[in-house]
Amino acid sequence: MNLQNKVVIITGASGGIGEAVAKELDAAGMSLVLTARSQDKLERLASKLQNAEVVPGEITNPELPQKLIDFAIQTFGQLDVVFNNAGVMTVGPIESVDIEAICQMVRVNVESAYRIAYTALRHFKQSGSGFLINTSSIAGLKTAPELGAYCGTKFAIEAFTDSLRVELAGTDIRVSSIAPGTVDTGLYEKWDEEQKNFVYSGGVLQSADIARCVRFILEQPGNVLIPRLMVVPAAEPV
Repeated sequence: MNLQNKVVIITGASGGIGEAVAKELDAAGMSLVLTARSQDKLERLASKLQNAEVVPGEITNPELPQKLIDFAIQTFGQLDVVFNNAGVMTVGPIESVDIEAICQMVRVNVESAYRIAYTALRHFKQSGSGFLINTSSIAGLKTAPELGAYCGTKFAIEAFTDSLRVELAGTDIRVSSIAPGTVDTGLYEKWDEEQKNFVYSGGVLQSADIARCVRFILEQPGNVLIPRLMVVPAAEPV
């Protein structure tokens, strides 16, 4: 895909991987619709980009997916790519993990991702083409102690993504996932030292590393699809 003048929606765009992808795709010449909870962070990011608009919102709001698509069409006249990236991470041992926080994570990481994906793909089917990339994780392919619920959300995204890919095979609608290992996004700030030592034991990637990979997925020629791209630090031991 030639990304020049294409239009992308990015969820979870106010920081971390979402922010880095926004910068990378802006550099590629795309027009951007950015969404996250913080209007201030979104507006600061948009002010640094060439052609970006913001739609603040809570990702669990069932009305947000259609609102984003309608905004993209009204503002830029088209929609070509959705980077389905918003997510949170709650971990802990069975005895003390916050079950309510776990259930909220499921709403964000799974339910909201499904809503964005299905709404976007219905639009792409009407328009005849489009590209959906879901943010997964190495935790969608491997498991670890105390990460059970989080791994479950990312395993769900992997299965969901591949099923959509199969359903849409032979069309001009593409579906892929990006599966990062450890990335320095602030996601692990509240972890205890033992947990941090585990996750950082193989080094750490930067959000910009993942952003380059997202662009790589999008820029493949029409006869090529990368269904999943796992990206980890070179010394990642898991």
